[in-house]
Amino acid sequence: MNQGLSVAIVGATGAVGAEFIRLFEERNFPIKSIKFLASKRAVGKTVTFKGTDYSVEEALPTAFEGVDVAFFSAGATRSRELAPSAIAAGALVVDNSSAFRMDESVPLIVPEVNPSSLTKSNRLISVPNCTAILLCTAINSLLKLGTVDRLIVSTYQSASGAGAAMMHFLEQETRAVLDNATLPESVLKHRYAFNLFSHNTPINDDGYNEEEAKVIEETRKILGQPNLKINVTCVRVPVLRAHTETVTIEYTHAAPSVDEARNALSKAAGVRVVDNRQENHFPTPLEASGQGDVLVGRIRNDISNPNAICLMLSGDQLLKGAALNAVQIAELALSL
Repeated sequence: MNQGLSVAIVGATGAVGAEFIRLFEERNFPIKSIKFLASKRAVGKTVTFKGTDYSVEEALPTAFEGVDVAFFSAGATRSRELAPSAIAAGALVVDNSSAFRMDESVPLIVPEVNPSSLTKSNRLISVPNCTAILLCTAINSLLKLGTVDRLIVSTYQSASGAGAAMMHFLEQETRAVLDNATLPESVLKHRYAFNLFSHNTPINDDGYNEEEAKVIEETRKILGQPNLKINVTCVRVPVLRAHTETVTIEYTHAAPSVDEARNALSKAAGVRVVDNRQENHFPTPLEASGQGDVLVGRIRNDISNPNAICLMLSGDQLLKGAALNAVQIAELALSL
């Protein structure tokens, strides 16, 4: 890996931006200089990194001169506007938005799953949708135990998936409901506190919402299986941080045994098995929060289908679902 990199974070004041800062320190990412970039309204705010305070600068096309690696986490619009300028300035761009994920020329990477999809020549790399990252990390080792015919996935997605503002809103609304006070103004069509609802993205003509479509399309791309049958239902739940998913993997022939599946998962990179039937201890978003690994449990054969196995997973949406996966991508790219 290169030593002493010039790094920029676009979206430095957001929830994922905060995780980048913490991860750089924890992983000793090789930084000689760093820029914290955000929207115009955030200019002048202060960010602390390794004991030094830095002023937030406006994210402009001219901000990337001399930058070696630029991490983008400010939404698809800003990525489309600024990523070309960063690349033109010579930076490697690791983008957390949906802007380039389905572009055939842009690799969509989960380092534990498809590292070979990344080449030395790639200057723009996409970080997948958080739900797809957690899913692919969790099931990758199980896909090697037989030919998979179909995936059935239900997601229980936390407020962190919509950013720091939504996490703050959930806290505010929950307090208001408990205090029988006036509810804060919301951008949601449903009350969030003590409720759950179909993921708040537009519904496509086929009846699936945009989040579900992303998970389907991106999972196929990550796994290199464009025709894999996948059915996904995405639900927003009143949890602050970390997503949970239930997954049924249907094989073309007999499914692996529970012991075979558990053994494969216990050896899988980025996975920690939490599967104690006696204690009824399985993955939870609270336990997954702050963890780099995806927690996997409830491993069982499908009693309705001898060719299927079921599991449950929880993973930190801000870490493995976003910032950690991005940093791992950069580490992988720099090692090539």
